[in-house]
This record gives sequence, C-alpha cells and structure tokens, in this order.
Amino acid sequence: MRICFIMYPWERVEAQMDSTLRLIHECVKRGHMVALTTPNNLTIRNSVAQAYVDVFTKETKVTNNFVSFYKNAKFKRCQLPLSGFDMIFMRDNPPLDTLALNFLDSVDSHTFIMNSLNGLRIANNKLYTSSFNDHENRFIPVTHASKNREYLQRVLAESPGDRMILKPLNGFGGEGVIIVEKKAASNFRSLLDFYIGNKNSKGNYVILQEYVEGADQGDVRILMLNGEPIGAMRRIPAKGDIRSNVHAGGYVKKHVLSKDEKTLCKFIGPKLVEDGLYFVGIDVINGKLIEVNVQSPGGISRINTLNKVKLQEKVIDFIENIVITRRNLIEHKKLLTKVIDDANSIN
Repeated sequence: MRICFIMYPWERVEAQMDSTLRLIHECVKRGHMVALTTPNNLTIRNSVAQAYVDVFTKETKVTNNFVSFYKNAKFKRCQLPLSGFDMIFMRDNPPLDTLALNFLDSVDSHTFIMNSLNGLRIANNKLYTSSFNDHENRFIPVTHASKNREYLQRVLAESPGDRMILKPLNGFGGEGVIIVEKKAASNFRSLLDFYIGNKNSKGNYVILQEYVEGADQGDVRILMLNGEPIGAMRRIPAKGDIRSNVHAGGYVKKHVLSKDEKTLCKFIGPKLVEDGLYFVGIDVINGKLIEVNVQSPGGISRINTLNKVKLQEKVIDFIENIVITRRNLIEHKKLLTKVIDDANSIN
C-alpha cells in the first residue's frame, strides 16, 4: 500500500508522545510505502496535483522504540503525483489550510483521503457541533456565535446560568478559552473588544457557550474511528486553569466510558461517517460534546500507555480494509467491463 501523510514538518514531531508518529511507524512496520509532506510542498505540474515528499527508504530500521525510529529514519526526496497513492492521511495541525485542500480536489475521486476534504471543510471550526440537530441540547451545550457585541452582551445577561464559556471560533489547543460571569458583566465589553477586534477591522467571530458543570474538573478525550469509540482518557487541568489540554499544563488519567458518553458516541457516530470524518477526537464534559477535532486528533500515545493497547493498529487496519475494498471493486468493474466488451465483439 502507498500512503502519503500530509502533516506538520518532521522536525516538529515530538517523538516521545506524537500520535502521528505512531501511525507512521505502524505503516512502515507493515511494509507499506510511506511518504511525508507538508501543505507548503503541494504543487501542480502539467495540470497534475503533486507534492515534494520524503519517502522512507528500506534502510530505515523499524524498532519498537519510537524515539529511536524517529531519530534514525532515512528518506529520499521525490516529486510524486498524489493520485498515485492508495491513501492520503491528513494530519496537519490546526488552523486548517483551506488552500491546500484545493490542490487535493482533483485527487479525491482516485485516492482515499482521511479525513475527507468535504469533512475537513465543514468541521474545522467549533460551529460543527451545531450540525448534529440536538434541539433539546441533550448532548450539545447551548452555543452562540457572533461578532456582534450587543447581541453577545444580551446573551450573557439572559443566560439562565451564572457563567458562560467564551472562546475564539478558530482557536485550538485550549487557546483563548475563559469563563465569564454575570457579576463581572461590566468587564465583558472590554473582553469582546479584545476577542473580536477593533471596529475598523472585519472582526473575529467568538463563541459564547453554556457552562457545563464539571468543566473545572477537566474533560474526556475520546478517539472515534469509523463512528465508534476506540479509546479515551480523562484530562485534568492544571491548578488554577480551566483548560484541560495537556499542552496547556494539564495531565491525563485512565478513563472508562460512562453510559452517557457511550450514548453520545452512538448519537454522533453516523453523522461523522456520513461527513467522511473517519478518525476524530471529541472532547466531552459531563456527557456533553464540547468540540470535534478533525485535523490531527491526538491522544493515541497517552491512551496506549494508560490502557496497554496500540490504537494505531486499529486505525491502520481500517485504512487497509478500505483500500483493499476499493481495489477489489475496481478489479471487479474491470472484469465486468471485459465481459461486456467481449460480448459486443461477437458478430
């Protein structure tokens, strides 16, 4: 199988805990041809979408030590057509480079891309959760998004709770997430000026969201594959911080999905698959969906360590099954086409 990872630069990989490295390692270990590239290396040559890629050579030693594998990897530089790959794995970090997706539109019908281009386009920001049609807000917190200061001030004033969560629409990694309280509403206008921007600019959208009880105790990261949960961990924020992200100083604990969390996964799973979002990370607080991470969901290494599992094996098994199925369909189509052509050639 020929696999291309479109990701962040190789030198930025944190070998000790990097999820993408686990996926790459599994592919190389299985003997697949693996190429790495970044959005900046996508190109068009003679109207064909290509990329400058680094291909793992046979000299690369595949040890079970990820740090050693990373440090000793051997590559050769090539310019290759993207439609020649059996699979393209999108693993670039947020924010989404929408222009890079345009390079891949011509490849989409020939090559399996995970996650799908359409899925990435519609789900790369925090508004995607509103598309699950949870009108009773059983699984999705009440969410407002706007750049209108007066509207957002009114939302806070009319909120049934004493506090809400404010965050930038396109933020990631817990960046800019804060709690706003009604009793401090006099400062809210200044916060909005900071988040939205000055009146002379187009302004940035912000999200004002219902505060879910238990948020101060952290959240649960659940990895979903083909609409089903395959692993989870609880993320605990650092003291004095509401952000659970490990990169923001939090830490993780082993977690077994609750009944409510399983129900949530069952509720959102079919739409994720329908939208071509086969491998995602969801962030859940008290049984409610806070975010869907579709670009480069992390957590594989930590969940593996906590549960003594290898989630990357399940992910690559899924990819192999998809590619084999597609190949079989193509071969079957060729066979049936030949039958028709042979019949048509008989006088």
